Amino acid sequence: MAHWRCVQQCGACCQLDPSDRPDLADYLSPEELTQYLSMVGPDGWCINYNHDQRTCNIYEERPRFCRVDAASFEAMYGIDPADLDEFAIDCCQQQIEGVYGNDSPEMERFQTAVEA
Repeated sequence: MAHWRCVQQCGACCQLDPSDRPDLADYLSPEELTQYLSMVGPDGWCINYNHDQRTCNIYEERPRFCRVDAASFEAMYGIDPADLDEFAIDCCQQQIEGVYGNDSPEMERFQTAVEA
C-alpha cells in the first residue's frame, strides 16, 4: 500500500491560484479564506514560497490548510484518517500534474516517494 509523503523542493501545493480552487469556501473558514487569499501573490504562487530554494519561508508556522495531516484533512474535507494516504496522494498527483506536468521530475520523485 502506498503512503503519502511530501517531496522536498517540489512546491506544487504552493501554487495557490484561487481560480484553480473554486470551492475554497466549502472547506475553509471565513478567516482561513481571507488568510489564503492574502497569501496569493500576483503570479498565483504563495508569497511565502521561496522559488530559488523551492521551500516554504513559514513552514513551521504554516496555516492548517497548508498541512497534510489526519486532523486537518478530517476537519476540512471530512476524510477519515484511514483514508488520508489515498486522498492526499490523489490530491498531490493532480496538483503536481497541473503545475509541472505528468512526466515531470517532480511527479517522478513523488511517485518514487509514495511507493517506497
